[in-house]
Amino acid sequence: MTVEVGAQSVASSSTCSGGGGGGGGGARRREFDTALDALEGCDTLVVTTLDRLGRSTANMLELAEALRTRGAALRVLNLGGGDVDASTPMGGMVFTVMAALAEIELAIKRERIIDSVNKRRAAGKDLSGRRPQFTESQVLNARRLVNAGESATQVARDLSMSRATSYRRISALGA
Repeated sequence: MTVEVGAQSVASSSTCSGGGGGGGGGARRREFDTALDALEGCDTLVVTTLDRLGRSTANMLELAEALRTRGAALRVLNLGGGDVDASTPMGGMVFTVMAALAEIELAIKRERIIDSVNKRRAAGKDLSGRRPQFTESQVLNARRLVNAGESATQVARDLSMSRATSYRRISALGA
């Protein structure tokens, strides 16, 4: 975000909104939507990179067309080493090509991740998920204390774990 805000300031945009991000699939982007709604004719939407606009080429082109219909311009500050004004014919062409390439890049990354996970799964390797925060000996100690009559809440608190985690981990060991 800092890079975005700094670059947008350099581009001398009058209104600067931070959270334009390309968040997950169809996620709503409140600040981005507010900025879009505020645009009028002769305004320019300034973004630092193309991926801040959307996830798919169709989505980005739809946004560019909506801006064009309103009379607003689109400017991408870091597109191929320079900035591109999508309101010009050449800028529009560069924007369209780069949007398509960005979508392909995203699809390739997603494909590689899925392929890697499937290979690791097939080989029986660890998928590198979150490691348990509490060791088996800590959980065994918690079970011993609870079985000795200590309060489950107090034992969990002493070990800096939630009571629910304590119950879950103890039952996973097999009481």
